[in-house]
Amino acid sequence: MKNSLAIIIGFLIFGSLFVGWKISQDLGPAETATAPQPQTESASKEIEFNPPSMEDVPDGPLGESIKYGHELVMETNTVADEYVGNNLSCASCHANGGTVKEEAPMVGLSAVYPEYRPREGEVYTLEDRINGCMIRSMNGKMFPTDSKEMRAMIAYLQYMSEGVPAGADLSWRGPKEPKQYPVPSVEDGEKLYAQSCASCHAADGSGTGTNTGPAVWGENSFNDGAGMSRLTKMAGYVQKNMPKGQGGTLSDQQAIDLAAYILSHDRPEFQGHEGDWPKGGRPADIMNKEKREQVKNGTIDWEAMLTIKK
Repeated sequence: MKNSLAIIIGFLIFGSLFVGWKISQDLGPAETATAPQPQTESASKEIEFNPPSMEDVPDGPLGESIKYGHELVMETNTVADEYVGNNLSCASCHANGGTVKEEAPMVGLSAVYPEYRPREGEVYTLEDRINGCMIRSMNGKMFPTDSKEMRAMIAYLQYMSEGVPAGADLSWRGPKEPKQYPVPSVEDGEKLYAQSCASCHAADGSGTGTNTGPAVWGENSFNDGAGMSRLTKMAGYVQKNMPKGQGGTLSDQQAIDLAAYILSHDRPEFQGHEGDWPKGGRPADIMNKEKREQVKNGTIDWEAMLTIKK
C-alpha cells in the first residue's frame, strides 16, 4: 500500500514538473521577442543633428520668450545694444541662430551645461557661458541673470536642445584640443585675405555686415579675451567655415596664415586676462597686445606659441 502511494505521488510530482516546463517553453520565446533590449551607453547617447524650426514655437508667454531669444541671437548688437560693445551678434559666429551644423551650432547646449571650464577654473552654468560671450566676444557687459534678455536666451537655447538628453554625445561640437598647425606666414595670410576674405570682411577688417561679413579686427570686433583670439582656435574656425560656402577647402597652412594675419591687428583689450586659467594651463597661442606688438616689430616666436617640437 505504501509503495503504491509513493508511486502515485511520484507520478504527480513528475507531471507537475513536466507541465511547468512545457508552459515555460511556450511562453519563453514570446517574452524574449517582446522584451525591450537594454541599450549600450554609447548607443543611448548618440543623437542626430535636428534643430527645431522657429515655425513650431509654441503659443503663449514661453513662445514669446523663445522668439525674443532668437531675435537676440540674430541681432544682438541692435536688440540688446546697451549690453554690446561692438558691431557683432551671436549669429556672427553661430550662423542662422546656431542652427547650422558646420558653423558653431548651439543645438544641444542645455544638455552639456553645467560644464567645467579650465579658462575660468570653475563649473559654468549656461547663464555663465552666455555672459562669458557677452564680455568677450561682444566686448560688452553681462546680462543680469534675472533679466528679460537672459531668460529669453535660456528659453531659446533650451528650445534648440529639445530632444537632446543630458550627457548626449554631440558629434557637432568642436574638439576639446586644437589640432597642430604649421608655423604661419603673416605675409602669405595678408595676400590670401585680400584674395578671398576682403570682399565680405572689408580690406580694413571692419566688416560689411554683422551676420554676412562681421568685423574681424578693430574696435567693432571681438576683444582679445574671446576664444577666437587664440591662434589655433581662429585657424580651426576659418578652415572649417571659410570662405563662406566653401568650408574645408583651405589647407592647414592657409588657415594658420589667415589666422595669424587677422589676429596680428589691433582689437579691443579684455580687462580680465589676469583672472583666466587660475589653475594653470594657459595656452601660449593667445594673441594679446604683447603678441601683436611682437608681430609688428618682427620678434614673435611662432614656434613657441604653437609649442612645435623641432
